[in-house]
Amino acid sequence: MENFVAYNPVKLHFGKGVVDTLGQEALQYGKKALLMYGKGSSVKNGYYDNVLKQLTSSGIEVVEYNGIKSNPIYEDVEKAVAIARKNEVDMVVALGGGSVIDSAKIATLCIPANLNPWHVMIRQQIPEKATPLLTVLTLAATGSEMNAAAVLQNHKTGQKIGFVHPLAYPKQSFLDPTYTFSVPRNYTAYGVVDMIAHALEAYFGLGTARLTDKFIVSIIQEAMHYGPLVLKEPENYDYRANVMWAGTAALNGMTTWGKKYGDWGVHGLGHELSLQFDVPHGASLSIAYPAWMKLQIEKAGNKIAALGQALWGESDIRATIRNFENFFESIESPIRLQQAGIDVDKRDNIIKGLNANKASGFAYPMNDKEHQTVVDFMYEGAL
Repeated sequence: MENFVAYNPVKLHFGKGVVDTLGQEALQYGKKALLMYGKGSSVKNGYYDNVLKQLTSSGIEVVEYNGIKSNPIYEDVEKAVAIARKNEVDMVVALGGGSVIDSAKIATLCIPANLNPWHVMIRQQIPEKATPLLTVLTLAATGSEMNAAAVLQNHKTGQKIGFVHPLAYPKQSFLDPTYTFSVPRNYTAYGVVDMIAHALEAYFGLGTARLTDKFIVSIIQEAMHYGPLVLKEPENYDYRANVMWAGTAALNGMTTWGKKYGDWGVHGLGHELSLQFDVPHGASLSIAYPAWMKLQIEKAGNKIAALGQALWGESDIRATIRNFENFFESIESPIRLQQAGIDVDKRDNIIKGLNANKASGFAYPMNDKEHQTVVDFMYEGAL
């Protein structure tokens, strides 16, 4: 087992009605907030009204930035930072899923010293302070509500990249499973895929920590058990609660304790699909993960076999990969590029982007030739 430091400073409020304490909790950070949210679902479903009520009834003045898209762009963060600085806000409140929270995280790092969001992402500017961030989660998927990571994309440079900084942890996060009742069926499924992928990225990392791997397997089992159930009964509180907690646990640090680091190569593959074709993040991962496993049969066959034994009671490598494909298909998430509307004539563009952005993993690096192979697996699916 590797040495590790277990650290997570986020105060997490979980359960029905927890958002009703938002205003009182926010008061400790000041009296003026920037509220960031997406393209309208939070307003349509009443979540915005309740968040606004909780803040204003506690005497907190609110300014807003909305319209953040599902694959977040740095330009939105840039505009949010300008509004925050103009209005001299004391805190940022993010209402939404991972895209909104990720955008808000980078905004909080940029507001104090008026940093450029993309320069922060590419580490040309290093934040030394952060504006306090509170999050209200509306989509169980990314785990961003309880970690220090964020992802943004830049179409001008052709990049979608991640950034991790200890100052990016939210101060407090509010998770009410009823706020996910209205998530559409497809995005509910993509969220389940995303949390499974996060667990897998940790599993395929370097280092041996048996208890941590048991955490990982349990998270995947929870997602695979409750995912299909919540698709059948989207307003079942218990189902939504269990899916929501699995998504948070998959990326709040506990899946890495005692391991050297995760792999994250599959996220590199998925980011290219989202960047070029605006594929929803979870959908990109259900396409990329089985293909990546096929690519890694020689290098990671033993780990794939052990995972199959833990999840399905069989250690056949190819059967394990097929079982993942079967599960993703059962919740109607794509497993081939064609199912996402990406025809074979885009193959060379995908490979070119992967090569240019050096999409790779930490534990299992991928070279240019392997990019070609994995893209072919994403199209053909042949073992």
